[in-house]
Amino acid sequence: MAATQFVVVRHVETEWNRDGRIQGHMDSPLTLEGITQAQALARRLGEIQFDLLVSSDLGRASATAAYIATETKLPVLFDARLRERNYGIFQGLTRPEAQAKFPEAYRRYSDEDVNFAIPGGESTQAAFDRSLGCLEELAAQRAGQRILVVTHGGVLDGLYRHTTGLPHVGSRVFKMVNGSINGFSYECGVWRLDFWADVAHLDGKSLDDV
Repeated sequence: MAATQFVVVRHVETEWNRDGRIQGHMDSPLTLEGITQAQALARRLGEIQFDLLVSSDLGRASATAAYIATETKLPVLFDARLRERNYGIFQGLTRPEAQAKFPEAYRRYSDEDVNFAIPGGESTQAAFDRSLGCLEELAAQRAGQRILVVTHGGVLDGLYRHTTGLPHVGSRVFKMVNGSINGFSYECGVWRLDFWADVAHLDGKSLDDV
């Protein structure tokens, strides 16, 4: 079976990204910087041939995907399994606000137990399982094809850790950038990281092959 290539994009900047608020399954509008990022991202990806464009159905991802669809001329397939983790009662709050308002839940969240479900939300493990299941289903259905995915930082975090063998908890030792392009391949049940956090389009540099 031929390898399936994935180009996975993190949605562009939103107002709550800028303000440091936990979004989860809630949404906030794209900032002016985010719109600029989306336009640059779309131009970059429009130079590449894809077989499928898939996106989280949350507003910030779907807004990013709409810019990309204009340039790639592909329809967007929405899948709720590609959503960010549901942060439940923490959503809409900054982390200091969440800690002050829900000290016990925040303490358990900070303990980095992958199976701790935030009240009203879900655990790290549950969020990872649903997003990975979606991606591996796509890989099986579209073997040998190149799939463009628009999703969230948490999904990318989980996929990076899974692919590189890092634990699913602990501080990030890798960059996580709004509007970044990240490459993975999947073949015979094995994930490979091809490239990470490509932001040449945001820096105004020349195109690189992805």
